[in-house]
Amino acid sequence: MARLSPPALLFAVIGLAGLALPLAQFKPNRIVPGDGVGLAALPGGIGAMLALGAVLAAACWSGWPAALRLAAAVGGLVAATLSLGAAAAHLVPQGNMLARVSPSGGFWLLLLAFGLMGADGVNRLRPGLAGRWLMLAGAVALAAAILASGALDGVSVMREYATRRDLFEREAQAHLALAFGSLGLALLVGIPAGIAIFQAPRLRGPVLGVLNILQTIPSLALFGIMIPIFGWIAATLPGAAQMGVSGIGVFPALVALFLYSLLPVVSNTLAGLSGVPAATRDAALGLGMTRAQLLVQVLIPLALPVLLAAVRIVLVQNIGLAVIAGLIGGGGFGTFVFQGLNQTAMDLVLLGALPTIALALVAGIALDLLVQGARRGAA
Repeated sequence: MARLSPPALLFAVIGLAGLALPLAQFKPNRIVPGDGVGLAALPGGIGAMLALGAVLAAACWSGWPAALRLAAAVGGLVAATLSLGAAAAHLVPQGNMLARVSPSGGFWLLLLAFGLMGADGVNRLRPGLAGRWLMLAGAVALAAAILASGALDGVSVMREYATRRDLFEREAQAHLALAFGSLGLALLVGIPAGIAIFQAPRLRGPVLGVLNILQTIPSLALFGIMIPIFGWIAATLPGAAQMGVSGIGVFPALVALFLYSLLPVVSNTLAGLSGVPAATRDAALGLGMTRAQLLVQVLIPLALPVLLAAVRIVLVQNIGLAVIAGLIGGGGFGTFVFQGLNQTAMDLVLLGALPTIALALVAGIALDLLVQGARRGAA
């Protein structure tokens, strides 16, 4: 006998609240407050509300197959997104370049409800590793297809993107360079440091203590500390400025992100190497391996899942922290976030925030899958 599913009931409550709230907000221009517009006020909106409400209500029953639950969630996400695009096309007069249609509270609640329903469907379906990779690729492809279709071109954040396309591409490259560059530097320094404190236990306390202190400094404060330090170095040491050292810009942002990345890399390297059973190490040495061969051929391959977990932590962390680089001229998506805050233009804030969130989600999920694959290979 079918019964109510408590998680799905929560998703339904969130989704129904989203249907009751305004889907979009119409503003005469990008700065002034606007008026909320519900889904029911749009052409065909009442039918869409009834359909989405029926899906949310029906999904509350635990008898729903996992695949059907996942398909309903994807359909709900697509319907809510396309409804927002339709609202923009309907509300903005043709040729009006000042008016803006922004997503409102109802839209975000619908995304949350159907996103949680989709995650629940994936967990119930229990796909294999290859299936999860296909789902991730499908989700990215679907999002790209919706953006490429032009269905959202009238939405405020896309209009901001259209006027800043070249700048957006440059800042996206800068954001990726900061996130991946700091990760690469942390791996280059952190893995040897982790190996060193694994082989010399007396160094563990001092090294991890210093890295823990760095990790506890608030991100905004650490970025601020970089300004006078590197500003003085650039002004004092001959040739430092020509090498790119400066108090503001990419260099201090990269160094700050690198410092934040060291603790996860060093501690996970130590944990991964320490987690290899002593019997395995003894057996390798008994076969005549040198300590260098033991490290390269046995310890590091067995510690790989833990090292990949460190990569995941650092990359997702740095994708988010790189936004703050915009405050000190480091570029990245934070440029749009802080410009929008200064101009009280939330659409511009979203232009920086939404790709940051999407990038962090995709990177986190992809690296989770890599960690799972590495654990299977090490098993």
